[in-house]
Amino acid sequence: MVIFGASGDLTYRKLIPALYALFNQQMLPEKFHIMGVSRTSFSDESFRKKMTEGIRNFSENIHLNEQQIVEFTSNLSYFQMDMSLPEEYSRLQVELKDKKMKEGADNNCLFYLSTPPGMFGTVSGNLGKVGFGATSNGYRRIIIEKPFGYDLESCHALNQQLHESFTESQIYRIDHYLGKETVQNLLVMRFANGIFEPLWNRNYIHHVEITSAESIGVEGRGGYYDGAGALRDMLQNHLLQMVGLTAMEPPSSMAADSIRNEIMKVLESLKPINKEDVPLQVIRGQYMASNVRGEFIPGYREEKGVNPESRTETYVAMKFFIDNWRWGGVPFYIRTGKRLPTRVTEIGVHFKPTPHGLFQKNESCKKCNQLVIRIQPDEGILLNFAMKQPGAGFVVNTVNMDFHYSELSDIHLPTAYERLLNDAMTGDSTLFARADAVEAAWRFVAPIQEVWMNDPAQTIYGYPAGTWGPENADDLIEDKEMTWRYPCKNLSDDGIYCEL
Repeated sequence: MVIFGASGDLTYRKLIPALYALFNQQMLPEKFHIMGVSRTSFSDESFRKKMTEGIRNFSENIHLNEQQIVEFTSNLSYFQMDMSLPEEYSRLQVELKDKKMKEGADNNCLFYLSTPPGMFGTVSGNLGKVGFGATSNGYRRIIIEKPFGYDLESCHALNQQLHESFTESQIYRIDHYLGKETVQNLLVMRFANGIFEPLWNRNYIHHVEITSAESIGVEGRGGYYDGAGALRDMLQNHLLQMVGLTAMEPPSSMAADSIRNEIMKVLESLKPINKEDVPLQVIRGQYMASNVRGEFIPGYREEKGVNPESRTETYVAMKFFIDNWRWGGVPFYIRTGKRLPTRVTEIGVHFKPTPHGLFQKNESCKKCNQLVIRIQPDEGILLNFAMKQPGAGFVVNTVNMDFHYSELSDIHLPTAYERLLNDAMTGDSTLFARADAVEAAWRFVAPIQEVWMNDPAQTIYGYPAGTWGPENADDLIEDKEMTWRYPCKNLSDDGIYCEL
């Protein structure tokens, strides 16, 4: 495995701890080698020392064994090179061949591009020029981190660049949200239980709501984020992929392409948003300075690296429809934002009210049955329904049936990168984005990007840091007695814990 950009935080905090976890569970090949590549100067020993720190500080849900850490890191090495220079890849080829001979590893090779997005085409192209795309002797696969382009045109150009050196079956576009256990369990819950699938349609579902909230701000990445924004950074990829999994038809099999074909059909069925309807269906916001739990939080425009007059959105909420037989007329609401009260990602399926309201005076769906699939942090599933309160009369209260993965104390819960890296090594592309699906998602958001870019009169709403975004976002919800679902039953003082 070759990790380009190995001196960065992703390798230190996520990739190496995930690979160690796989080693800890004996899920790596008996003979393997991991080479870090970057321009930063490291010796093999100093690179191993830094990665050992990363394993100790950032490993999750796994028991650390010091002897095992030493054994694992002995299979790490470092190669310093300028990734922009084509001639450097011939040196890399010689180094890899030498490592393979010493370690006795096979010819399978996995390339991980943990680099700035602008380098994806350069690195993949240079790998192809020295023959790293050829698969006649062992497999060659390449993993690409998001963003996959910045709009439809750049995404299409990137796909063309990648396909010059690698076939689509060799390309793994990673979306760590899809590696979450609960996201995958969505497929099992829907298609392995006879009680859910018959209800999973326009006849019984009132609306679907997907939230991905972050309590942090731009965390020193103001320069990058100001050129991206919430629409590009989160909604176009993470949220629309979750929409695809939530709304897809049953696949013919659990083969990767069967599942990805159904996700693609959903993305193709998204009802286009006309430019004149963008202000009616999309709300964007930007967090402002506020005191949150006794701490002063600066506004987005005061963050380092951010233009003081920036109109980049840190929050976006959207209402849209899926034009197909299953979902016709059912509104989907998705939202994401920074500096919200807590970190939480969940899918909320709101069922229609009963046809005759015996126990309520109106037909609002405010207290309708909800199925909540919590992706993070307290991974689990909750179903709520109405029950009679003990005593005289018919006083109705909502009660919950829930399941939390944290209750499975005897089962290892893999991290998203742990799961996805293992899938890439074993050749399972189910949870990786395909070229046509990524382009379909960009095509859907293109009118929004165009309106925001070309019309300075488009409103960007301010919201105080630590709140759930602009109040105007509630205007998207059709039922005037309803608001967005408040995801937290109990929120801890530090805002980290959010009980399902």
